[in-house]
Amino acid sequence: MYINFTKTINAIRLIAGYWVSILFKKVFVWGSPYSVSIEPSSICNLSCSECPAGNKSLSRKSGLLDYELFEKIIDQTKKYAIYLNLYLQGEPFLNPSIFKMIRYANENNIYTCTSTNGHFIDKESARNIIESGLQKLIVSVDGTSQDIYEKYRQGGSLEKVLSGIRILAELKKELKSQSPEIEIQFIVFKHNQHQIKEIQHIGKETGANRIALKSAQIINPTTDFELIPSEQKFARYKKQNNEYILKSKFHNRCFRLWQTIVFTNKGEVIPCCFDKNAEFIVGNIKTSPFLAIWKSVHFNHFRKKILASRKKVPICCNCTSGLRIKY
Repeated sequence: MYINFTKTINAIRLIAGYWVSILFKKVFVWGSPYSVSIEPSSICNLSCSECPAGNKSLSRKSGLLDYELFEKIIDQTKKYAIYLNLYLQGEPFLNPSIFKMIRYANENNIYTCTSTNGHFIDKESARNIIESGLQKLIVSVDGTSQDIYEKYRQGGSLEKVLSGIRILAELKKELKSQSPEIEIQFIVFKHNQHQIKEIQHIGKETGANRIALKSAQIINPTTDFELIPSEQKFARYKKQNNEYILKSKFHNRCFRLWQTIVFTNKGEVIPCCFDKNAEFIVGNIKTSPFLAIWKSVHFNHFRKKILASRKKVPICCNCTSGLRIKY
C-alpha cells in the first residue's frame, strides 16, 4: 500500500547516491527523501529535564503547525514519501488538527507514526487515533512507579498514561483493528534501570504490541552524569579524561541527510531531528518548493561538512546515528 514502483526506484537511486557520496567524498543526491518528519507542535504539557520543549530552553519560537501548511508539505512530498514521522519537539496531540493530518497522510498512501507522552489518550481520542489510520503510536513510559516516572517526566501521571494505553488496546480489539501498533518506549536512566523487567510486564498487561528500550540523550553528560545508567550496555556515554563522551567513534557520513527531510512547525527545513533549535535552516517550504530546498546549495554544503568531518558539526556531537547498542 505504501510502496509502489515509483517510490521503490526513487529509494534505490537515493541510497545509491548516498554510497557514491561516501566513496568520492562529494555530494550526490539522486532522489527525493522517502521519509518525512513534520513537527505538529513544539509545545509540551510536561517539563522533562533533557527536552528543550519541556525545560523551556528551545530558542526558536514555539507554536503549532497550521493544517494548511501540513497539506502543502504532504502534497509536495507524497510522490516519493513512504514514511511520515509526526513528531520533532513538543507533544503532537496538543495540535487540534492532529487526526486530520494523520488521515490526510494516510489517504495519500504514507505510513504514519507519532510519539506521545500519553496524557491525551481517552475513549474519544483513542477512537480518533484508530479511525485516522495511524499505523504506529510510540508512548513514552520511563518508569513503572509514579515516584520513578516523574523524576524525568515532571508533571506527568503514570496512571493516566497506562490507562490511555489500555483504552486504546481494548478499543483496537473491539473494532478488530490491527493499527496502530502500540510501542511503549522506555528511556533508560540510572534511576529507572532496575525497572526494565517491570516495564516488560506492564507492556503485556496493558496490551502494548512491543517494548523499546532507548538510551538516554543527556544535554550535558559531564555535568548531568547522575542520569547515565550504571549498567554500561544501556549507556550512550563512556567516561574519558574526566568527561563523558559518546561510546562510538564518529564516521564521516550520515544516511539521515539523504533519507529524511525534516520540517519544523513553521515550515523551516532543517538537516535532521538533532537540530532542535533550528540553527541550521536550509530553507522554508512557505517560500521555496521542497525539492529545490532538498537539492539546494545550502543543504548540500551541510552534507559536505558531514562527509568531511562530522565531529566538527555541533548538532552531531550528541547523535547516536551509527551507534549500535545491544540490549
